[in-house]
Amino acid sequence: MPKIDLEYISFRLTKILKEVPPRVFSLRGLQQLLIQFKDEDLLPQSLGFTVFKKCFLKLEEVREETILCPNYEDKKEIRYLWKQPSVFDVALSLRPRSYLSHGSAVFLHGLNDQIPKTIFVNQEQSKKEPPKKSSLTQESLNQAFASVKQRRSRMIYEYGETNITILNGKHTQELEVGNLAGRRVTKLERTLIDIVVRPEYAGGVYQVLEAYKGAKGKASTNVLLATLKKLQYVYPYHQAIGFYMQRAGWQEKQYARLLKLELEFDFYLTYGIKEPEYDRTWRLFYPQGF
Repeated sequence: MPKIDLEYISFRLTKILKEVPPRVFSLRGLQQLLIQFKDEDLLPQSLGFTVFKKCFLKLEEVREETILCPNYEDKKEIRYLWKQPSVFDVALSLRPRSYLSHGSAVFLHGLNDQIPKTIFVNQEQSKKEPPKKSSLTQESLNQAFASVKQRRSRMIYEYGETNITILNGKHTQELEVGNLAGRRVTKLERTLIDIVVRPEYAGGVYQVLEAYKGAKGKASTNVLLATLKKLQYVYPYHQAIGFYMQRAGWQEKQYARLLKLELEFDFYLTYGIKEPEYDRTWRLFYPQGF
């Protein structure tokens, strides 16, 4: 077997990657990159992965990062960064078939100007039978929302000064997930629903209201209602969504459509409200002074 010239391989890689935009590679991603370059006859067929990786890591614009998950020490991830990829790209690389959601989607849709300190990456669960709406009672709602806080994901990676929270959201077949600036992210209307369901993943109810103000005149009520129906939630989130629309100054004809849906139960804007006020129109409890 002829000896591989490492300097030549490094030279070839520098030339090949020159026009490649910033990217994040896992170990498997590097292996696929080598296969691609061989298939395109850009590198010798005899080049093994060990030598390829060694040459790749020597490139000036490559760095290896170990991304830790303090709550689960065995979940650390190693990534190989080409040039200066965005922290959003690093976050998406941590889970296959994942997408950005909640507060991250709010930011990417330009609904607020807060620089996110936490990035939310959603990897959907496997398909399950949805719970039956008939099982919902006012008592069960009261008990559920009396809890001080919603359960939150503990799968949190640390990357520099940014936390990356991995969510295992409900199975939706990636409903209303699109592409924004080359990244997979929930579309606007899906985002507006998600942050009502999980306000803590958007900075809390006040930040959710700001997002609804930012979405005024941009979002389609038709798409929002159709998406909400397909998501098949048991809880009457349409009451909270309509409340936010009204408080954010949306047109009456937009939020009036949600009033035509069932208003069978008293509902809650969030969990563990200590001094609630009550909106009779939406049959909704919300924090005092909201």
